[in-house]
Amino acid sequence: MEFDEYAKGWDTEKRISRAKIIAKELENFIHINKRLSAMEFGCGTGLISFNLHDKLKEITLIDSSEGMLHIVKSKVETYKINNVVIKKIDIEANSVIDEKYDIIYSSMVLHHIDDTKSIISKLYELLNNEGCLCIIDLNKEDGRFHKNETDFHGHNGFNQAELIKIFENAGFKEVKAYTFYFDSKDIGDEVIEYSLFIIKGIK
Repeated sequence: MEFDEYAKGWDTEKRISRAKIIAKELENFIHINKRLSAMEFGCGTGLISFNLHDKLKEITLIDSSEGMLHIVKSKVETYKINNVVIKKIDIEANSVIDEKYDIIYSSMVLHHIDDTKSIISKLYELLNNEGCLCIIDLNKEDGRFHKNETDFHGHNGFNQAELIKIFENAGFKEVKAYTFYFDSKDIGDEVIEYSLFIIKGIK
């Protein structure tokens, strides 16, 4: 999907509201505090991280979309946030990241990535020992969520048990997952129900 094209209209009221709920769930699930460094991959316009930045030592926001990061930069400047680092990186394309983090998280990104096993292994390597990977994404669905997006070629959500196995095979311990969010989406000719889960693993 060409996210640069979506960037300007991305921060809808619904996405802003959902981001607040997701950030709160993430904060409670992994016990965020100001001693920890974090990285959000596939940060989009930063909706999740701007709800968390004041609770962490530093957040590195990573995305491959110039358009999304342009909006992130303008928010950082507008709100004078001094603990956010912005990097244009495509992790999927083997871009080099020479830092390690205490926490890595993402929201609604994994189902856009073709090789789930590879990306989770890469993220494992970017964590400090005892660091935490936390991912929020779609539960398995029938394909209607992205029905009207002809350029979407990702996954139709995930089976939580299968994703837990992928985490464990990558080396993660204490892997836990559960569904926490239920909503609906208007896809034009109908309104569909969907749900999100949260999963975490410790290095």
